[in-house]
Amino acid sequence: MPTEPSLLIAGCGDVGCRLAARMLGAGWRVHGLRRQVDALPDGVLPLAADLAATDCPSAWPAGSLDYLVYCAAASRHDEGGYRQAYVDGLAHLLAWLEQHGQRPRHLLFVSSSGVYGQRDGEWIDEESPAEAGDFSAQVMREAEQLALGSGHPATVVRLTGIYGPGRNWLLNQVREGCRVTREPPLYANRIHAEDAAGLLAFLLDADSRGVALADCYLGVDDEPAPLHEVVDWLRGELGVSHWAEQGEMRRAGSKRCSNARARALGWAPRYPSYREGYAAVLAGQD
Repeated sequence: MPTEPSLLIAGCGDVGCRLAARMLGAGWRVHGLRRQVDALPDGVLPLAADLAATDCPSAWPAGSLDYLVYCAAASRHDEGGYRQAYVDGLAHLLAWLEQHGQRPRHLLFVSSSGVYGQRDGEWIDEESPAEAGDFSAQVMREAEQLALGSGHPATVVRLTGIYGPGRNWLLNQVREGCRVTREPPLYANRIHAEDAAGLLAFLLDADSRGVALADCYLGVDDEPAPLHEVVDWLRGELGVSHWAEQGEMRRAGSKRCSNARARALGWAPRYPSYREGYAAVLAGQD
């Protein structure tokens, strides 16, 4: 029997694959669950499965599973798609664990800061009301409660806007000259995909060393910033001088998320602000 910790990453996409590579490097045994397993990093034990299916995959790993990270992504951006990905998928996974008598030491459920509906630039932490009214937030909160009430030790990780290679929406908007409201400032929060994986890896390692984890952490860099400030900086880096005649970037909320709880545990982002992170993206790194 292997003595290294075993980890199952359910929904092993971009962040999940980055996490898998980190944990493999730390000597962990890593299973990656996704529909198409060809994209998994070398060394990850592939588990081809659809979280929307009720039947347990025939290749389900035998033996103990010490840790579980649930980081699925919705393939449809409607209420049904969200429910299938986050609530139903997690329920199926918990049933498969029960079916095999597996009791993970800890479950990390990857959620979103979209559960916060604050709009006036307030500072937000893990204790702030998470009462956004849109369907995506409500379904995510339901999934969070399912994880926390699963009977397994569990932690919710609310990631802010993930950016990095291949996530080009904002860069494309800037290249097109899209405008953004300046007054009042629209605060946006972000985390580089590598730092998102790094935070998850940090929490797994901490728990494996006996550190008590809180039930929720915010995944965000050190510097929430007004969106117009980010756009101005990117325009300078990209050499964009024109403004589109029409088309303005809009956001539903405006808040500033704090990473103080994760930092107090000892985590620090590799990219502390959008400047370092987008500089790496534009240089073709990570």
